[in-house]
Amino acid sequence: MPNYLAPGIYVEEVNTGANVIAQVGTSTAAFIGQAPFVDARVNEAVAVDNWSMFLKHFYKEGAVSTPLSHAVFGFFLNGGRRCYVVNIGNGQSLTGTGKTRAGLDVLRTIEEVKIVAAPGFTGAVHYDALLSYCESMRNCFAIMDSPEMVTNLDLLTKVATATATPTGGKKKEGGPDAPPATPDTPNGDQGLKPRLSKGGYGAFYCPWITVRDPLGDGQLVNVPPSGHLAGIYGRSDANRGVHKAPANEIIRGALNISYPITRADQEMLNPNGVNCIRLFSREGVMVWGARTVGSDQWIYVNVRRLFNMVEESIGLSTLWVTFEPNDYSLWNQITRDVRHFLTVLWRDGALMGKTPEEAFFVQCDEETNPPETVDLGMVVTRIGIAPVKPAEFVVFRIGQSAGGTKVELEGKK
Repeated sequence: MPNYLAPGIYVEEVNTGANVIAQVGTSTAAFIGQAPFVDARVNEAVAVDNWSMFLKHFYKEGAVSTPLSHAVFGFFLNGGRRCYVVNIGNGQSLTGTGKTRAGLDVLRTIEEVKIVAAPGFTGAVHYDALLSYCESMRNCFAIMDSPEMVTNLDLLTKVATATATPTGGKKKEGGPDAPPATPDTPNGDQGLKPRLSKGGYGAFYCPWITVRDPLGDGQLVNVPPSGHLAGIYGRSDANRGVHKAPANEIIRGALNISYPITRADQEMLNPNGVNCIRLFSREGVMVWGARTVGSDQWIYVNVRRLFNMVEESIGLSTLWVTFEPNDYSLWNQITRDVRHFLTVLWRDGALMGKTPEEAFFVQCDEETNPPETVDLGMVVTRIGIAPVKPAEFVVFRIGQSAGGTKVELEGKK
């Protein structure tokens, strides 16, 4: 307590006890691959805010485009604002070996990254590397490309497997516009789809898209779509929020697709977690799928990414709780702060329910914190939220009646 000795007016700053939980960013991407200037800043995570900055760091006169450069160009073209670029040089692995930190491993200390992609790197080894990274970080989401040309779409519904390189054998080298071939390059009747991620930490897209080469006098080339899609994720997050599925969106810069996908094809692929890129006569090239490679409640991209944001936002903004007296006062503060955060999400349309009580619950009391839990130095809070899910199937039911035509609109989720 201050000492008041002289008569007069005293002003004190009073702590109201409120602690605001702020939403973390969701749209910063990271791209791993081979840069046009292959020796530029190898295995460094370089922050890039625009296309010119990328050229400054990773391009030199006479260099040709790579899937990495196409991805970065497409990212900014489609609304992305900030990304990290990791040039693996002539490397063929997305991760380091032994004590060597390379590829995805150099991103582990950068909390800002929430989307990862390795443009053009396909096959079981690369898919597993991306998914394993996101599953271990628990705040990232992987965007994965299908192979450039797929002659049998049935293979996209089967999980890819890897084949060991024979002893003494040599791996084939890729061209300047493709990453080096790996032992798990698809062939024969081998599957092409990434493995299951139980938490739904990644999404798989096909086919490749046709664009103009920004470094090659504008000639048409097929490129992996992951960079363009990462830009769309960022654009959708900025315009609508992370709770909006990044689908039914035009891919800026895409002039065609490497092979056609029909509605019948998508009826086979969509239930298997394969997101199709479709060419429509009126709209152009569009993202026409929003599923993860997960299962159960984690089948939609926006649901997984919403939970990533909620979990990290609450975790980072409640660090003040550590070492506080574990009593009723603390439990009430936690409940109040989390409820306020979730109420804002509900008002933004991220949660399902006509009232906050229908959209979420927060419990931090003597039931979740019995004496034995408190004695262990733990404070436990139970949180439940009802995320909105995309209207993936919109059904118009039209029937005739004596008084005219009857129309009912039903949105199935």
